[in-house]
Amino acid sequence: MTTDAIRPLRAVGLICSLKPSPAPSSSAVIADQLFEHLAKAGVECETVRCVDYSVLPGVETNMGDEDEWPAILEKIVAADIVLVSTPTWVGHMSSVAQRVLERLDAELSETDDADRPRQVGKVALAAVVGNEDGAHKIVADLFQALNDVGFTIAAQGCTYWNDEAMGGRDFKDLERTPEAVATTTATAARNALHLANLLRAQPYPPYS
Repeated sequence: MTTDAIRPLRAVGLICSLKPSPAPSSSAVIADQLFEHLAKAGVECETVRCVDYSVLPGVETNMGDEDEWPAILEKIVAADIVLVSTPTWVGHMSSVAQRVLERLDAELSETDDADRPRQVGKVALAAVVGNEDGAHKIVADLFQALNDVGFTIAAQGCTYWNDEAMGGRDFKDLERTPEAVATTTATAARNALHLANLLRAQPYPPYS
């Protein structure tokens, strides 16, 4: 049995809040809730507040000396499960989440020893929070982009919370997480874990 086969699964959460650390973030809160389930199953979990890094615009893996995306990308490459957690702004994902997708586009030209894009075999999860609607569209946009890059989407692999219409609350300020959200979060974590284990045991076939 190889070392890779017996090491714990790894998960990285890309927190795409517009708020730098240590400001409270609803996107971080829902990511932490999801990762609590994975951690209980033995997954090594880490979150990255992307806005804390200088992620330059572009579609290359490294955009120069001032670009800190390579440090984030290293964590993504080492992970088995990748979560993108984003707030909703004017009905769309945050600009930080969009930048993450743009930078991940370069992964299409980065291949492994079997000539597969190197993100093939990793599981993608999505989490969306907002005091306005838009979660379904954001999840659709995230999953389409991540699947194009090579990530595999777990069944019911997303969780989200939207405030009531014309509301103004933030997810992080709720006294308790609604049961429907908590159940959905647990399901997303469970299905992602199952899929990651399956892909480790039986990887996608070589592309050449």
